[in-house]
Amino acid sequence: MLTVYGKAGRFCNGLSRRSFLTIGGLSFGAGGFGLADLLRAESRQAQQETSGPRPTGARHKAVINIFLAGGPPHQDMWEIKTQAPSEIRGEFRPIPTNVPGIQICEVFPRLAQVMDKSVVIRSVVGCKNRHESSQCMSGWISSDLRNLGGRPSIGSAIAKLHGAVDPSVPPYVGLAAKTRHVPWSDSGSPGFLGTSYAPFKPDGPGMENMKLNDISLERLQDRRKLLASIDNLRRDIDATGTMEGMDAFGQRALDVLTSSKLLDALDLSKEDPKIVERYGDGKPYKYQYDGAPTCNDHLLIARRLVEAGARCVSLSYGRWDSHGQNFDLVRDHGGKLDQSLSALIEDLDQRGMLDDVTIAVWGEFGRTPKINGNAGRDHWSKVSCAFLAGGGMRTGQAIGATNRLGEHAVERPVEVHEIIATLYHNLGVSTATTSLVDPTGRPQYLVERDPINELI
Repeated sequence: MLTVYGKAGRFCNGLSRRSFLTIGGLSFGAGGFGLADLLRAESRQAQQETSGPRPTGARHKAVINIFLAGGPPHQDMWEIKTQAPSEIRGEFRPIPTNVPGIQICEVFPRLAQVMDKSVVIRSVVGCKNRHESSQCMSGWISSDLRNLGGRPSIGSAIAKLHGAVDPSVPPYVGLAAKTRHVPWSDSGSPGFLGTSYAPFKPDGPGMENMKLNDISLERLQDRRKLLASIDNLRRDIDATGTMEGMDAFGQRALDVLTSSKLLDALDLSKEDPKIVERYGDGKPYKYQYDGAPTCNDHLLIARRLVEAGARCVSLSYGRWDSHGQNFDLVRDHGGKLDQSLSALIEDLDQRGMLDDVTIAVWGEFGRTPKINGNAGRDHWSKVSCAFLAGGGMRTGQAIGATNRLGEHAVERPVEVHEIIATLYHNLGVSTATTSLVDPTGRPQYLVERDPINELI
């Protein structure tokens, strides 16, 4: 948070010594850093350190990464096991899609009609039995390279590699609502890149602080000299170098806050009411417990952010840890996801953006084949699933399959790293040649697998 204080006494501008201007009350990461800290990602030094190219042109590639926190049941979504015994099969029936030969769960009738623009992966392997978003955000578990700060998420990496499309819109935005089980609201970690590359996370109170209440832009501009003086003083007493480059970031913070572009993107009152209705709001929120709500409007905000210039938007949708009432939960969460996700795909397509925006929908692992005594499914890390759309991929496919009981992949196992590599590929980043330098000066590759060949 950037706070500019007035001098002692009262001046012609009417401010008392206790008057202040709070700018950018938006936080990100565990440390609660302010907007100016986040914008460090756009410094000249970051551009010089990267080995990746900076794209040119008005259009940009982007990713909307939707995390189904808790572990969605693979066999109750994209591959219904009609031939399995009743204690495994479950309550759902498959329905046809608009792609001949591909069937999905009956709770997704709208998604069935956009399957030609989508891909289901029924054989995701390499998941760990961990209730965290790390693998879906970066491909790696949170403990990997922990001594160096961990591995950076896709959004953090792309912020460093490609920077901002628009100086007033952060390249990486996290919309994950706060959850009692904190890892489920993790929008992605900057890892060893540092907090400058963490996702920009708007919250309720912060939205109010973005509005320059009672302060004209002219008066704000006049206070830049004061801000520079404060920064110089802090640099003089900070021997660790943490203030390095802060002038540039303070300037960017002012640029963001004095522009309406970001604020407008986050404000759904500026959206066509018919489109807002089309996405729905995901209410009432059910089966939330310690997880995320089913915020359908976050998918619409994600589209608006990408349209404004964001390169990566991540969010957490629902709480899928269905140890009990699995089928009721899937009907509730699945039906709401069906509405909002199909609306997102159609919306992007109608705006001519779908080939440039990749949508990824997945969770940290799958669920057990056998239904437990509480009509639920427990953790199952041997196989999981994913739903992808857009991104210029060869869509209209179902990739991979599990065995009759949904226990393990028997056709085309797809590693987690392959999905992440595909997202990078769609963003214009070659995972075979691009690396990021860690704090020890050693180059680290983004992932250890190539993109999914069937999709590119």
